[in-house]
Amino acid sequence: MIFLDLYRETSEDVVHGFHEISGDAQVDSDTQIPTSSTHSRLKCGTHSRASLSLTPTSPSKRHRSFAGAKVDWKETPTAHVFQAEVPGLKKEEVKVQIEDSRVLQISGQRSREQEEKTDTWHCMERSSGSFSRKFRLSENAKVEEVKAAMENGVLNITVPKEEFKSPDVKHIHISG
Repeated sequence: MIFLDLYRETSEDVVHGFHEISGDAQVDSDTQIPTSSTHSRLKCGTHSRASLSLTPTSPSKRHRSFAGAKVDWKETPTAHVFQAEVPGLKKEEVKVQIEDSRVLQISGQRSREQEEKTDTWHCMERSSGSFSRKFRLSENAKVEEVKAAMENGVLNITVPKEEFKSPDVKHIHISG
């Protein structure tokens, strides 16, 4: 297994992507949304001139879990390029690995903010948890030369490709 340190600097199918709730988080049995025993999830409502309306509910689907990074994968003439959205994560919270010589794994962990007993939450939409995405690389991937960098919440991974070598062709004269 190869680990890429983010401090330094064939398009086959997606193998696997999943969401996992970490730690001692509790999960709502109907929605599979992480909940907390110290406060209910709050959906930020709209406010009028007279009042601020906050309704305790489960978060909407777009806020329901830290299900994983959205990833774009393109192939150029010289490399496979992956761009993963990981907003709010530090590079120390993200791992890039090559498994079994051909599987690129991108994973990360966002911890829940420490709750103080004196705090009163009015709105909680940011989620916590871990994610893992795996991609099977083509045979021409140079896995020993993979590079990763993170900038502005986007993880960029470049997997160089071996040059395609056209086979040597020897023409045979046909006698007859």
